[in-house]
Parts: sequence; C-alpha cells; structure tokens
Amino acid sequence: MAENPGRELAELAGIYRDKGLSDELADAVAREQTAHDSLAAHLDAELNMRPGELAKPVQAAAASALSFTLGAILPIAAILLPPPGWRVWVTFAVVLLALALAGAVSARIGGSKPGRPTLRVVVGGALGLAFTFGIGHLVGGAVG
Repeated sequence: MAENPGRELAELAGIYRDKGLSDELADAVAREQTAHDSLAAHLDAELNMRPGELAKPVQAAAASALSFTLGAILPIAAILLPPPGWRVWVTFAVVLLALALAGAVSARIGGSKPGRPTLRVVVGGALGLAFTFGIGHLVGGAVG
C-alpha cells in the first residue's frame, strides 16, 4: 500500500464496483475508507477480516509458555508422589487433565472458544501417551 497507493485505491474501488456500487460511489467509499484506515479497509474488502479479529501472537505465546510450565509440574508430581504401582496410571490421568486445562486456558487467552482446541490437545496427548507407552512396553522399557 505504501509503494503504490494509487493502484491500491483503484483496486479497493474495483472491489466496491464488483459489489454493485456505481463508479462514483465506489471511488468515494474507497477514498473515505483509505483515509480513515487503509489496512482495515483492504482487510475487510479483500479478505473479509477485521483487525480486531486477527490472531494475537503475544498472548498466544504467553499462554503457551505458562501452559508448558504448568504442564511440566503436574506430571513430575504425578510420577514422584504415588506408590510405584500407581505411578503410570496416575500420570496418564494427571497429564490428560493438565492438557485439558492447558488447552482451555490457551484458547481463552487466544480469544477463541475452548471446546475444540481443548479436545484436540487432549486427544493428541492421549494418542502420544498411548504410543509412547506401547513402544516402551514393546522394547522392555521401565513401565510402572
């Protein structure tokens, strides 16, 4: 937009013409919106996006860091605290609960609903736990 504002303005006006506005009105709308907020005008017209609805990378990174830290503390406690015969199953349960919590918190901080992201994290974690447990069992790793 900074390199060729005239071309960008013409492109924006063309989008409004394609939506059925007259040439004069499309040009006027494009000029007004560009004067107000050029990036927002193009995001809305070309991609149907609003700047306030874009991902928030700093918040997502902070949520990931917090989730990773909390997610590491719980499994360590689950391995160290229960009696030896219970450790694996307690750890599985605690890890899945920690993943559910991390998924829900991350989704909320990232500005989305928690249902699908939480389920995705828990299912992925459960598959990872089962795969790792299975491989360890097959090769004779210390389990339990």
